[in-house]
Amino acid sequence: MPKISVCIPTFNRAHFLSEAIASVQAQGESDWELIVCDDGSRDETSEVMEKIQDPRIRYIRHPQNIGKSNNMRSGYKAATGKYFVKFDDDDRLMPDFLAKMSRVLDENPSAGLVGSDHWVMDEMGKIQHEWSVANSEKWGRSKLNSGILPNLLNQVFVIQSLQIGATLWRSDALQDLDYMRQDWQNCEDNDLFVRFALSGRSAYYLSDRLMAYRFHAEQQGIDRAIPYLTDKLNYLNAYRFEDINIEFIRRSRFSETQLLLGLRLIEQGETDRGRELVHLGRSSSEGKAMAGLILSHLPKSFRASAFEFLRSISRK
Repeated sequence: MPKISVCIPTFNRAHFLSEAIASVQAQGESDWELIVCDDGSRDETSEVMEKIQDPRIRYIRHPQNIGKSNNMRSGYKAATGKYFVKFDDDDRLMPDFLAKMSRVLDENPSAGLVGSDHWVMDEMGKIQHEWSVANSEKWGRSKLNSGILPNLLNQVFVIQSLQIGATLWRSDALQDLDYMRQDWQNCEDNDLFVRFALSGRSAYYLSDRLMAYRFHAEQQGIDRAIPYLTDKLNYLNAYRFEDINIEFIRRSRFSETQLLLGLRLIEQGETDRGRELVHLGRSSSEGKAMAGLILSHLPKSFRASAFEFLRSISRK
């Protein structure tokens, strides 16, 4: 049984996958297994995997797309290690990730997970220092010291400091949570962190940057925004928090997400459902709601350019 199970879920990212796998093979800690779970890729992913001759690496290929969280669950279920980490096929681990992170869990038996800071890299894989500093500041990691995280629910839900690909878990902690929910495409990582915080177990933070997260164009676009916002509504609606302040934030985010999703639906031509959501979420921004409702009366062929014009104004 290996000490650490590493899982890389992949889908049509053969052009990035080799780099992600190589980052695991380059680890200073050698007691690991790697499970690559393929969600029905139609590119050269299987050819990439055929070239790899490493007995520590297993390849699970689903003949059809079964969905993001279901694919990740297949990798998790195949894992046999004491510790578990999942990171995406377009990212990479720093060479000392497994050694440093597993040492923390070895020395802190009360911690169910350890999260680290991470680098940000561009599409070509070059680490961008300024982007990394800005990202750490945006998500509150620049204010965190290494050690057991206080106020964990506030940290993972309100501030959202932890990144799933930069987190090493105790496998028994994940077993108690049943890992990620089935049939979720987005926000499954946020949901896992919240459920972990509500379970009462502690988490450790290591301030070293031990993983690299890639920014690239595939992460953007209205085609991704609508499914993401739809799943975010489901995620935010799954909880009612006892802490009054955190519950207020949840309700505010729920309202804002209704508005944003409504605006996107109007832009794409789903007028009736879009207007309904805009009305439900208008308390988060009366101005945006009014603008969206006005634009909803434009012919559908003009809406995309009108919305983009308004977004360009707001960015100035």
